[in-house]
Amino acid sequence: MKIVIILGPHAVGKMTVGQELASITGLKLFHNHMTIEIVRNFFSVHDSAEGRRLNSLFRQEIFEAVANSDLPGLIFTYMFDFDDPSEYEYINSIIKLFESHNAEAFVVELYADFNIRIERNKTENRLLNKPSKRDIQKSEELFRNLEAKHRLNSNDKEVPFHNYFKINNTNLMPNKVATKIKELIAL
Repeated sequence: MKIVIILGPHAVGKMTVGQELASITGLKLFHNHMTIEIVRNFFSVHDSAEGRRLNSLFRQEIFEAVANSDLPGLIFTYMFDFDDPSEYEYINSIIKLFESHNAEAFVVELYADFNIRIERNKTENRLLNKPSKRDIQKSEELFRNLEAKHRLNSNDKEVPFHNYFKINNTNLMPNKVATKIKELIAL
């Protein structure tokens, strides 16, 4: 079993690359908005303690179920704040869970130019899979606010995860990035 965690800022292509990677590897995709979109029907995931609790709970239950299954693995996407120590603890907890079930863990960070990501924020696939992004003006406002508030890409050589790869996908199609990841993790 393998767990592939794809990190990166808004609209960098985490979900789309994850979809491509799932199609060429047989791993299941669990993109971060799968739980966000459920919870946001009841509570804000960003501004509500109950929303954050439910989002975390649903994700943890899925991680545990997959880690205990006979599935070949999981691709999980996540927007990571590199200045927040609790983020490292969270990703490490996912890695430890899967490694305790003899899975190999990989962390892939995607990064792309800001203007490219602003355009990707409006793509049909993104809007289809993430209803909360369909109000483009509101989505772009959140995008810019979170970008100003958090450091969503790493500095060189700061990431402590084993089996960590960083890919600039500014000018790469999602299928090319997925193929590159597949080769890096030897699937």
